[in-house]
Amino acid sequence: MLRKTAMAAVLVIFTAMTAHAGKVTVDRKLKKYSTVAGVSGNLNSVGSDTLNNLMTYWAEGFKKKYPGVNIQIEGKGSGTAPPALIEGTSQLGPMSRQMKMEEIEKFEKKYGFKPTKIGVALDSLAVFVNKDNPIKSLSLDEVDAIFSKTRKRGLSEITTWGQLGVAGKLAGMPISLYGRNSASGTYGYFKEHTLKSGDYKPSVKEQPGSASVVEGVAKEINGIGYSGIGYATSGVKALPLSDKKGGPVAEPNYANVLNGKYPLSRTLYIYVARKPGQPLPKMTEEFLKYVLSKEGQEIVVKDGYDPLPASVAEEQLKLLK
Repeated sequence: MLRKTAMAAVLVIFTAMTAHAGKVTVDRKLKKYSTVAGVSGNLNSVGSDTLNNLMTYWAEGFKKKYPGVNIQIEGKGSGTAPPALIEGTSQLGPMSRQMKMEEIEKFEKKYGFKPTKIGVALDSLAVFVNKDNPIKSLSLDEVDAIFSKTRKRGLSEITTWGQLGVAGKLAGMPISLYGRNSASGTYGYFKEHTLKSGDYKPSVKEQPGSASVVEGVAKEINGIGYSGIGYATSGVKALPLSDKKGGPVAEPNYANVLNGKYPLSRTLYIYVARKPGQPLPKMTEEFLKYVLSKEGQEIVVKDGYDPLPASVAEEQLKLLK
């Protein structure tokens, strides 16, 4: 099941209706977006790099409907979203993880209420290897032994591809590790769910963005890295994963995100400051309605992520009121 998200039970219901091994399509029950009067001005977004391209595409689509809108987007990591919302320098806080308790507490201290979390897309956090690496799959136990110095999943340290059964010249080569920096929500999610909150090896080459993680792996035959599935390129392949070594392996596809079989399934969010009992500012509300519409979710698919089922989108829309 999707971890730490109230959407999980609903998503499983939609597996048979919307998931396909091949092409991903949006739920035909998603509502179309209808424009309204009086939407113009500036809107700022600060947060997730994983969501950076999606936010840009959503902003472009939204601006076509409202030419008087100007949207500024900064994607330096999910950790930058809570401070920007607290300081009032952004109205939108995209995050690839949920806010931590201390972030929520700081927000609540400033505003007197908790931030509102809106699920906007689904993701298979992928473990990428070079396209020419013959390895077929990995377990999270093995991924932990590759990336973590504390190895809380219990396996011995893995430093070469030969330890994972890879033969030939790659067998004796050291595994070259690529990851995100600590401001990244993907860094935090991977640390919590794959390393069981253990510590990364100091040899992990921390990158400022997901694109550079994937680029690094594409350039090194012995490389491995992690990022949102939307950053996949032809130079890498996303490995099927199991939770435990020897356990059932699942491809990082939409069907396995919906049914919870893929162990690094997650929801992507936009956080906003909405005072209970009061509506959001019109432009913020309409932007989120656009994101959760049929058109907005079609953009999710085009960017390589997975769309929300209609019933889940409807539940998120209720949070705006």
